[in-house]
Amino acid sequence: MDPLFIKNLIQQLEQPLPGKSAQMSMMVTPRLLFPKINFDKKGIPAAVLILLFPKNNDWYFYLTKRTDTVDHHKGQISFPGGVVENGESLENAALRETWEEIGVKEDKIQLIGALSSFYIPVSGFEMFPYIGWIKEEPKTIIHEKEVDRIISVSLKTFMYDSTQKTKKDTLRGFPVNIPYFDLDNETVWGATSMILAEFKAILKEIL
Repeated sequence: MDPLFIKNLIQQLEQPLPGKSAQMSMMVTPRLLFPKINFDKKGIPAAVLILLFPKNNDWYFYLTKRTDTVDHHKGQISFPGGVVENGESLENAALRETWEEIGVKEDKIQLIGALSSFYIPVSGFEMFPYIGWIKEEPKTIIHEKEVDRIISVSLKTFMYDSTQKTKKDTLRGFPVNIPYFDLDNETVWGATSMILAEFKAILKEIL
């Protein structure tokens, strides 16, 4: 696979990031029902990783479906990641959690940049998304207590406009509109969808 894509992505990540303008497109509406998001508020630091790898003349990344036994976001779709431990850097936390959750060794991954961080009122976390890549599709090992399954998403599929949808639902007894990504027949919403929205906006500049 031509690493030109990675070079172009690195250069794009060094430019001003879309940040809130992309993230807000995936927020549940109407917002009157929810705490106002202060994107600059500090919270419990948590780091996640978008791990890119080449396969079948395309690039892919992983999502995980959480089990029903984890403390937060039961059954939801997320990136490998978790809370930063004392004395640990954000980058190392993203790499460690990736190793623990899906079994990809830290020393095989090259970090190339980060997306915009943001605060999540529901959990109190401050989310720090990182991007890394690996030279070939890695072997994965699921952490069975935390991960129900691993989802491989191709960038070709991800970039289709049809993957972004909105559904009507009820939260706290009120009707709401929930933007989400439809990936591998899974509904990806909330914080993960906000990260994906910024990632997609960046990819549109180079693909």
